[in-house]
Amino acid sequence: MPDSEQSTRPARPEPSDRATRSESSDGSDPPGPSVPLPSHPTHAIDRAFLSMARRRPDVRWDAGGVAYLSGPPPALADLRAYVGFRIGRMPLLTSRVEGGRRLRWQPDADFSVDRHVHEVAANGPDAWEAALNTALNAPFAPGAYWGIWLIHGHAPDAYAVCYRFHHACQDGSAAAMTFRTMLGDGEPSARPVPGRSRRAGAPRRVGRAVGLATKFMAGSLAVRGHRPDAAFVPTGERRLWRGRVPADTLRGIGAARGGSAHDAHLAALAGALSVWTDRAGVPLPRVTAVLPIDARRPDEDQTWGNRCFALPLELPVRTVPEQPDGSGGDASLRRLEHVMATTRKVRGETWRQAIQDLVRFMPGRPTEWYLRRMLSSRVTDVVATSMPLADKGSLGGTQVTGTALLPPLVPWHLFGVGLSFFGDWAEVSFVADRALPLGELLPELWEQAVGELEKSSAPV
Repeated sequence: MPDSEQSTRPARPEPSDRATRSESSDGSDPPGPSVPLPSHPTHAIDRAFLSMARRRPDVRWDAGGVAYLSGPPPALADLRAYVGFRIGRMPLLTSRVEGGRRLRWQPDADFSVDRHVHEVAANGPDAWEAALNTALNAPFAPGAYWGIWLIHGHAPDAYAVCYRFHHACQDGSAAAMTFRTMLGDGEPSARPVPGRSRRAGAPRRVGRAVGLATKFMAGSLAVRGHRPDAAFVPTGERRLWRGRVPADTLRGIGAARGGSAHDAHLAALAGALSVWTDRAGVPLPRVTAVLPIDARRPDEDQTWGNRCFALPLELPVRTVPEQPDGSGGDASLRRLEHVMATTRKVRGETWRQAIQDLVRFMPGRPTEWYLRRMLSSRVTDVVATSMPLADKGSLGGTQVTGTALLPPLVPWHLFGVGLSFFGDWAEVSFVADRALPLGELLPELWEQAVGELEKSSAPV
């Protein structure tokens, strides 16, 4: 069983001559001139995560998700065969980073499914949590950027599949497509994207993108200038806690106020933290979440690397004050309005197009500086992401009954929180260090906060 204290950082890729090796269908063709294999350029965000991994090898720069299934688990050999069959639709997963100054995703001539697909067998019902924790904390194989763990043994008719990837390899949108390819029908995600650009608006778009970059970078500097005291001493071992509510509940809350289900989720998160901070004895004078924003263009392949932007959003944990005339509704609705004041800009065509242009054209060094800043405890305290997954999923004759996102967790953050939409459910997952005080209460408190929002949003 892997040592959970080991780093999950993949071995640092080294340049090789794989880019000039020739291919043959069965290995029997006579030698011929070298033919370059197809490759794909790395994005500035990919390179930023690789650089941060080199700078901080003690940090796990990975994310992922867990699918919970009903039915008898497959044998490890069968799962490996299944992944090997499906993986042809996801060429990035059989690639590695190659090159010197100009890194590229290059087909890995030494790729092996067996090095990426593993098994964790629980010793009976009471060992389920230990088996899941092993999958959450196990290191990747040397040189690998991702791994799949089959978790079973706690029940004869239930098991889970845990997928984790180094963030240089994928962002959440690409990882959601991996879920659908492996366990669903591979349908495209329900992500909003701007229409195709027109050349006539290019100067104005450049100005907006530069202005947006200046706004966010300046905002990251106008915060506390020292690293705050840690709320706890991290152990390096992650834990996962889950909650769920009907997806229509979150959608209804958001729609009633002109917002989205994600807005309702963030408002409920702020409400949950307002209770948790008192119970756990962890002072939270300010909580800022970093929100990953999908910035892929309509013509970009979701399988290759990162196309996301990090947006900071202050969570109204201590509630937004009422208006001078005493109006403004109850605390839960004031939290929702506070969240929507920021997110409605992102949903607009102007901001979304500017973010897309920013991700496309921002140079590598400013990109890395900005990401490091956004993940610093001087600026943010949690990572909060959400993703539509699929209406249903299956593996062979077994059905997916639940999901959990695994947001990246950096040691100086309180936790990472993910909201996945699967079937009729909106499922929240909290990933935190096991030393976080009363972390297991967070899903229940979030569910209660959603209930308060639903009650406050109901028509009188």
